[in-house]
Amino acid sequence: MSHWICTTCAVEYPEGDSPPAACPICEDERQYVPPTGQAWTTLEDLAASGHSLEITETEPGLWGISPTPRIGINQKAHLVQTDAGNLLWDPPGYIDPAGVDRIRELGGITAIVASHPHMYGSQVSWSQAFDATIWVAECDRAWVQRDDAAVRTWTDDFEVLPGILLSRIGGHFPGSAVAYWSAGADGRGVLLSGDTMFPLPDEKWVSFLRSYPNYLPMSAAVVERVTNSVLTRPFDRVYGNFGNAVRSDARRVLRRSADRYIAWVSGANDHLT
Repeated sequence: MSHWICTTCAVEYPEGDSPPAACPICEDERQYVPPTGQAWTTLEDLAASGHSLEITETEPGLWGISPTPRIGINQKAHLVQTDAGNLLWDPPGYIDPAGVDRIRELGGITAIVASHPHMYGSQVSWSQAFDATIWVAECDRAWVQRDDAAVRTWTDDFEVLPGILLSRIGGHFPGSAVAYWSAGADGRGVLLSGDTMFPLPDEKWVSFLRSYPNYLPMSAAVVERVTNSVLTRPFDRVYGNFGNAVRSDARRVLRRSADRYIAWVSGANDHLT
């Protein structure tokens, strides 16, 4: 029997002779079920259709991992290297032997963390390939669709590996998390933001949404809260989960972006409309 993968979000589900009736993650207001209806695939079917993993260096000690052709939401995962083991952040919905071999060359995987449930991908399949621990925010535990003994929960900020701090800041989901990598950006610090703070194409602004496909906003109060929470730690660069980034002066970019967003959703700029 195969483990089923939702074709829209690429989150994996338990094995069975037939797929689940629905994907709760896609039925939630933050995601969507296509007009054509719920559809499923498997790792075997994806491999047979020519899928592979593109693994490229983003900066020293940080690697991007992307399925090609795209699958589901199609996040770009990050592999963060440390002397004590590697972190896989926002795991892809696809894994194959060639990708496993390449990542073994880079030091393997010790811990797996998704910034929020949309990014769970095939986290259990990745865990089993590397005997890695999966860390899930306690308040989002119910969103895990394929359970496993490797899943552990966390609540308070902690170092998942030396030099990599996890922090739950909420917003997109109650358990939405970021990771601070102190050695990144030549020691100035990197923030892996998922899409709670979403770097925009010009790399000079970020934005905030409860739902990106459905364009649901977050309130001014929530944006202020998550911004203040993130700014308690040092960093100079932000990487989102689609290859998007703010490559320098990211703390200032985040603060002014939050101020701009808050002004619009609070009505301060209504005279301009």
